[in-house]
Order: sequence, then C-alpha cells, then structure tokens
Amino acid sequence: MSGIKVLVAGASIAGPALAHWLHRRGAEVTVVERAPELRPGGQAVDARGVTKEVIRRMGLDEAVRAARTETAGAHNVDAEGQVLETFRADDDGGDGYISEIEILRGDLSRVIYDDTRAGVEYIFGDRIAELAQDADGVDVVFEGGDKRRFDFVVGADGLHSSLRSMVFGPHEKFIRHLGMALAFYTVPNEFGLERFLIDYQESGRSAGLRPIPDPTHAMAMFSFPITEFDVDYRDIDAQKRLLRERMTGMGWQAAGILAHLDDTPDFYLDQVAQVVMDRWSTGRVVLLGDAAFSSSPMSGQGTGLALVGAYLLAGELAAADWNPEAGFAAYEKAMRSFVEANQEIGRQHAASILNPPPPAEPGAEPEWDMDLINRAINGVDLPYYKGVPDSRASAV
Repeated sequence: MSGIKVLVAGASIAGPALAHWLHRRGAEVTVVERAPELRPGGQAVDARGVTKEVIRRMGLDEAVRAARTETAGAHNVDAEGQVLETFRADDDGGDGYISEIEILRGDLSRVIYDDTRAGVEYIFGDRIAELAQDADGVDVVFEGGDKRRFDFVVGADGLHSSLRSMVFGPHEKFIRHLGMALAFYTVPNEFGLERFLIDYQESGRSAGLRPIPDPTHAMAMFSFPITEFDVDYRDIDAQKRLLRERMTGMGWQAAGILAHLDDTPDFYLDQVAQVVMDRWSTGRVVLLGDAAFSSSPMSGQGTGLALVGAYLLAGELAAADWNPEAGFAAYEKAMRSFVEANQEIGRQHAASILNPPPPAEPGAEPEWDMDLINRAINGVDLPYYKGVPDSRASAV
C-alpha cells in the first residue's frame, strides 16, 4: 500500500469505480454514502465504445454482462401502438441507440460494490459535514461526528453534489437546465412488454416502458418540457403532482402507467441538466462523474463518463506520484474533449425532442454528425500506466 488515504463521497457508480482503481493503485480508500444502503433499481444505463474496454480492464465484463437487462431493441410507436421505427441492440456494433450492454444503475452499482467491498471501507448513512484543506491534506468532519484526515477528497455524489456546493460554490453556478424533466419508476408488467423498449412521443412529451431483468415488472419512463425547474429533488409528493399535471391528456398507454404512480417503490423525477465547470479540482479536492461533468441522460453516456473518468483520475494521480496539481491537471486534460463531445450530444438530443425537425422525405436518411458521435463514444485514450502499481494487473 502507498499509505495514501482517499475519501470518496458517493456510492452510486463513479465512486465505487474510482475506489476500484485507487485500491489497485495502492491507496487506502473510504467511500461515504448518505443513503443507508446501496440504492437498487433506477434508470437503465449503457456502456458503449471505450467504456466497454474500461469494464474489461476492471475484470468485470462477465459480471456486468450477466446483469444486463437483455433489451433486444426499441420501438417508437404511435398513439395506437403501431410501430413507426425500430432500433436493435446489435446496431452499430452494439453501440447504437440501445447498447448491447444495458444495465440498471443499481445493478451496476452492486456489481462494482461487490468487487470492491473487501478492500475498500464503505460508510453508509453518513456524509461530509465540514471540510478544511491545507497543503498536505484534508480534514473532514462527518455528520455522524467522526473526524478524520485524508490526502485527497473526491466528490462523486451526483448532479446535486453536496461536496461541489461546499467547496466550489452554489449549484446554480454550474447546473445548466436543458428545458426538460425526466421521471421513471417500476410498474407491474401488465402491458405485454417483452424484450423491446417502447417509446411514444407527443408534442415534446414522451412516455415509455422498458424491460428489466424481472419480467413481471417494467420500468416506466416519462419526459416533458419545463422552462423553470423549481421542485425540490427530495420532495417526492411534489414531484408526483408535477408529473400528473404535465402528463394530463397524454395518449398511448400513459394513463395506465400513471395509475401505478402511488404504488411504486422507486419513483424518481429530476430536471434534465448538465454540469459545466472550468475546473474540476481545487487543491486536494476533485470532482468526478455527474458532480463534475453531467452530460444529462439525453447523452446516454453518463455512466461511460463516470467509468472512464474513474480510470483516468486514479491512473493519472498515481502516475504523478500522488501530486495533486500534476495528477488532477492530467486527468482534466485527458477527459475534457470527451466530456464536451458528450455534453454536445446531450444538448442536441434534448433540443430535438423539444423542437422536433419537420418530417423527412420518404426514404431519406436522418442527418447525424458521425464525427461528434464517434468522439462521444470513443474519443479518449486509455493509457496502460506502465510502471504504476497495479495489484490486479492480470485483469488488464
């Protein structure tokens, strides 16, 4: 072990992934999570392009693939349920609209947690209450009363990062609302859903169902335009009222899906937003994943950014012999273009939903910026960091 002590805030995907790589590089890692346990279920997330290589280097390819949703593709339908367009999971080499590796956020979190828990300290039901850094380390006071000192502190605590607001400034300084809100929750599969996601769009709104590993249930999905988002992301009752209000009169199966709103165990609603920052670090504190560079669910690449970012942050910090100035600068340099490409994809996708283009001529192919898409999927190098300690080098 290097003797380096790192505290990571957040135990969703970015935090445990970083813990995996930091532990392999020789650091002693603590992950603190305000929730009392890992959060199950959640939105389906994807791994495309270079992200699949990161998963392979983690030694988790088999475990991740075993936990996939097994979604075969997606159908866009009209109000009567007639299929208008079909996408398949094997399109574009498995890196298309529906990727070959699609997994529920909670299931991916569990896979990485199970891989790391023997060598990483996890603290659930607690959070960072105070933080003070100097040239040599960071003193942390936990809400539960514990006081400890670390060499580095990493904020991997999502779009509404408490650590970001504590160290870098208020949320409104960095969050860019994209004019939409997104909701999803589990419902009984009484809609005949099998292995294809179903998506219905109407006047800037969408309703959908996607398969999950339990075939008796499905994941409901809604999106709608909203200019100003002022609902507290922790106020579930207000969020449900907002969803009902905005989805009134929606066609297709929307009414039947909404009928399960009060019975679901895992309701989620939030704004579609990005985090845009000039720097992701200050001193010995650094941000990762959505806390640093959320690209929004409209990019389809939030998980990819988290996993790739975790690999590069741990690698560059260890390669710099744990020098924060050099390691954090190299991490930002390696990630910045990749992040910007994915954020542009997210902005364009949101705009296309809110302001759909006129119908194309029959038989016309849609115009896509393939260079941008390729940069968003594969536009980052993954060094092997030769000479840097790796306790599981055989997995690379």
